[in-house]
Amino acid sequence: MTEALARGWLLAWIAFGAAPAGSLVLLLVHRITGGRWGEALAPVLRPVAALLPLVALGFLGVALALPALYPWAADPGTVKPDVAALYLNPLLFVARGAVALLGWSVLAWLVLAERCTRLVAGLGLAFYGLTISLVPVDWILSLEPRFTSSAFGAGFALNQILAALSLAAVASPRGLDERTAPDLANLLLAILLGVLYVGLMSYVVAWYGDLPPKAAYYLRRAAEPYPGLIAASVAAGGLLPFLLLLLEAVRRSPGALRLVGLLVLVGLVLRGCWLVLPAWGPGAGGAALAAGLWLAGLVVVARLALRLAGRLGGRLRHA
Repeated sequence: MTEALARGWLLAWIAFGAAPAGSLVLLLVHRITGGRWGEALAPVLRPVAALLPLVALGFLGVALALPALYPWAADPGTVKPDVAALYLNPLLFVARGAVALLGWSVLAWLVLAERCTRLVAGLGLAFYGLTISLVPVDWILSLEPRFTSSAFGAGFALNQILAALSLAAVASPRGLDERTAPDLANLLLAILLGVLYVGLMSYVVAWYGDLPPKAAYYLRRAAEPYPGLIAASVAAGGLLPFLLLLLEAVRRSPGALRLVGLLVLVGLVLRGCWLVLPAWGPGAGGAALAAGLWLAGLVVVARLALRLAGRLGGRLRHA
């Protein structure tokens, strides 16, 4: 696996795994709270959450290519000795990722098998909250190990939930009508505001702190084409959907929400590129191209897996 292919796989895998993880969170929340929004979106959220074992399997590609992806894996001297010994080392990296992804997969199975009680859902959300504070730091922030952000895990979780809601809006299940569409619009608006707020406040805190590692992180993203990339992400995936969701006609129209969901998904992909690609410097162009190809392949595999699972489920019901 060449370096560009390995880096492209990481970016595509992170993008692909966002909606399944976010779908699981929404299903767990609905199991506790109930509500017509969960019933309307279930035809999309349930099969998407069922892709989590596929996401877990994709982590093997990341684990096998660690030296090509992360500077601390290629040279432990890039981080402090205690950090390398106690946290940023290949064994603990793989262990944390495996525990999180296997745990999420088990929770998805419990939900889909109708074996998830409210207690299990609450414990599952607590487990997700713990693991999501760790693995985004591993998968994304450790590409530039000197940069830290205490809000990154929360922002990553909001992005996953937003990806799931946006995908549900694009898919527009049959249960989404003029009565339930405003519920989805409200959820999209609330999570979108959370994403924008966390992103803005993280930048403001880093700007006020003016510490060299944080300044270097943002200076790398000040080089072309990254300012245009984040501007397009905020405009297409943040401000425009926000303004559209303020309109009552849009909030009640599944067709209009489909456009909003598509815009948000484009914005999330662009922001993911802005987060990851600058860490690799001049080699980022090849990684971006490889990521697009990998992501297209993953979507095709996911569709085939869901279709096969549906056929097997139908045969078992008629057996």
